[in-house]
Amino acid sequence: MESMESYDVVVVGARSAGAATAMLLARAGHRVLLLDRARFPSDTLSTQHVHRPGLRLLDRWGLLGPLRDGGCPPVRHISYALEGELMLEGPVPVEEGIDAVYAPRRYVLDGLVADAAVASGAEFRDGCTVTGVLTGDDGRVTGVTCRTDGGATQEIGARLVVGADGMRSTVARLVGARTEREDAPMTCVYYGYWAGLPAQFEVHERTGRLIGVVPTHDELTLVAAYFPQAEFPDVRRDPNLAYAEALRSTAPDLAERAAGAHRVERLRGTGSQFNFFRQATGPGWVLVGDAGCHKDSITGTGISDAFEQAAALADAVAEGLGEESGKGPGEGFADAAALDAALHGFAAARDRLMEPRYQMALDSAGLQVTDERRGFLRWIASDPGSTRAFLSVAVSHVDAAQFSPA
Repeated sequence: MESMESYDVVVVGARSAGAATAMLLARAGHRVLLLDRARFPSDTLSTQHVHRPGLRLLDRWGLLGPLRDGGCPPVRHISYALEGELMLEGPVPVEEGIDAVYAPRRYVLDGLVADAAVASGAEFRDGCTVTGVLTGDDGRVTGVTCRTDGGATQEIGARLVVGADGMRSTVARLVGARTEREDAPMTCVYYGYWAGLPAQFEVHERTGRLIGVVPTHDELTLVAAYFPQAEFPDVRRDPNLAYAEALRSTAPDLAERAAGAHRVERLRGTGSQFNFFRQATGPGWVLVGDAGCHKDSITGTGISDAFEQAAALADAVAEGLGEESGKGPGEGFADAAALDAALHGFAAARDRLMEPRYQMALDSAGLQVTDERRGFLRWIASDPGSTRAFLSVAVSHVDAAQFSPA
């Protein structure tokens, strides 16, 4: 066992939520260690679409330009088709100078933000697995234990441990974060990348199926197919067959275009569309992103949710740690109560942010097209202003209920 190092903050998980949190705390002047068990650059399951609030944050952080310059294509047209009939389409709404949708490959986006964290002063160690948490006599978390790919183990002290390690969070398990709400999985999803497939940002839907389409890096197009969770045992037996059937029956025009293209890489998919809220914080620890709240990916808001939570957490932590951030764990904890209060403020803000999005995901994951919904969409399609507002739902976190007929 090597001698113990000490940091203000240890962030476990270096993807959207963790890398952004580490970057922001490092920019605030705190000593930050960012850990991830994967070796970077590394891909992960993802819908990839960054909603407008996430793009605004990337722009504010100085990262949207580098993302765009690095080959992520801007997508400026959006369409929504119901049951094979095109209902709504138009340009991506322009907000705060952002006129496009972006769907970067995760090995590009996560690497970009992690590199920005390092450039901001954070230390990053990939290939490092957290195996335990350190606690003081009062039960307060004061750091982590970890193991490198080479088998070396180490204790690392911290005034705060941030769990940003996904829906199966090791940190959440180690600190005993309780589940505050849980709903049954409702969908499963498989997606693939296509070369030579002309497409914009598209959504195709019928009862029991939803197809999402968006261009990404390397002139490829991501095409994702959603199925009811009850069908997962059958879908996983032959995902290629189920995927092809979903395209033909839900988006015949897309299937025709795909016939002149070819799929690259293997199909990727999951039935682990878990829906839950976990306790967000406790003495010396906090959860951010999917570690604290995970929902069905059908609304595609996960990356933006992670960035927004990271920004809120960084503000709270900066306030709670105060100006004495150079002290190690166990030193100067007179401000521990202030830090805990600030983190509880973050927890409340997380719930306000996520509860409507969580419910929207559950509603969308029902994959039900009713007569009432058809009529609603026809009403929207009859009015250009309502169409523009509806399309904003696809690129921003907007409550669709506000567009209901009077």
